[in-house]
Amino acid sequence: MTTEVLTANQLKKEAPVFGQLSFNDHEQIVFCQDKDTGLKAIIGVHNTVLGPALGGTRMYDYQTEWDALNDVLRLSRGMTYKSAITGLNLGGGKAVIIGDPKLIKTPELMRRFGKFVDTLGGKYYTAEDIGMETSDMDTVREVTPYVTGISESKGGAGNPSPVTAYGVYMGMKAATKYAYGNDALSGKRILVQGIGHVGEELVRLAKEEGANVIITDINEERLQEVSKKYGADIYRGSDLYAETADIYAPCALGATINDDTINKLNVKVIAGAANNQLAVEGVHGALLQEKGIVYAPDFLINAGGIINVYAEIEGYGRDQIMAKTENIYNTTLEILSKAQEANITTNAAAMRIAEERIENRKKENLR
Repeated sequence: MTTEVLTANQLKKEAPVFGQLSFNDHEQIVFCQDKDTGLKAIIGVHNTVLGPALGGTRMYDYQTEWDALNDVLRLSRGMTYKSAITGLNLGGGKAVIIGDPKLIKTPELMRRFGKFVDTLGGKYYTAEDIGMETSDMDTVREVTPYVTGISESKGGAGNPSPVTAYGVYMGMKAATKYAYGNDALSGKRILVQGIGHVGEELVRLAKEEGANVIITDINEERLQEVSKKYGADIYRGSDLYAETADIYAPCALGATINDDTINKLNVKVIAGAANNQLAVEGVHGALLQEKGIVYAPDFLINAGGIINVYAEIEGYGRDQIMAKTENIYNTTLEILSKAQEANITTNAAAMRIAEERIENRKKENLR
């Protein structure tokens, strides 16, 4: 009897979901399609041990449906750890809508997506992510109560981006203190990659503290706008990852810390808003550790957004939102210290704490 080893492509054919390399014991994957509106979406529910899955909807023009599936699997898993490490009674979920939001997004499409969310009966709550606006969540709310991040005028917590950026800022300051002995960003050279809603707010906060901020983005118009608004320098070099700086802040898409970039990095701290920054967690987290780069785990420091939208479910106010987000500073320092003590990566230390909380809840549920 021979044992056949399947390649990744063969696994996709044999097991389109369970064979995905990013599949990590997800509870439920929902494929949504509507011919009339052109909707093609995937909802990923990773884990609901701590509570209902909550995670934003990302609308993006993926090259392939496999890319979309891989993204929703990775993102929903990340949301599980994000909620657990932050102490929220939430599970992890995420949704992706395939297509260019500038071309195909309509109120009808958003309402149809909302109806698919509604069929899950509260197992998954959606919110705003890349390609979405608060107004889109207001539209989804017309057909389902299982949505957060709606306008403050409609009783919601509003746009989560500023709170997300504040949490990243707190995590960045904590990582800076760990690396340099103090948390001052004044005079630090910070590379911010991606200046969407969160990236722009991070630029503002860093510039207000006196940091030397260099920005890059695929959107030239945004670059000019943000540069003029905050006095940030636009990066015009040929290889951002080889640039000498104090802090690298990835705030666009994930996996920018990979085989191609990791040996080029010439920074002491990595702290940004992007999800899934490590292309392969175990491999690239260890390489950062070897290089002596302080990495602030993304699913910890970008948790301000979920803290903000969770307020709509739990009913707490702005002061509590900001206090919980500010505490990311203390949690980051704690995790950096625990990683050093245990001689493990910072990502592994954060995941260990999150997994312990989930396992403890599982045991409580069995009693």
